[in-house]
Amino acid sequence: MARRPDIENALAKVSSRYELVHAAVKRTLQLLEEGDDFFIRGERELIKKTFQAIEDIATDRVKVVRDQEKVQ
Repeated sequence: MARRPDIENALAKVSSRYELVHAAVKRTLQLLEEGDDFFIRGERELIKKTFQAIEDIATDRVKVVRDQEKVQ
């Protein structure tokens, strides 16, 4: 059976599911810039870049930075 991304830990790093989706999309686009393929070769399997993006957020390999809006 295939592994699943650690969504619970990734959700702990952000304030909402919407923020997680937005951050995962941005990270996936960064990974796609490194190569056109949609997969990363793991030790025993191919890993989807979307899966890797969520894992990167969950394990603090990347930080989610929020833009602070100025309220006047």
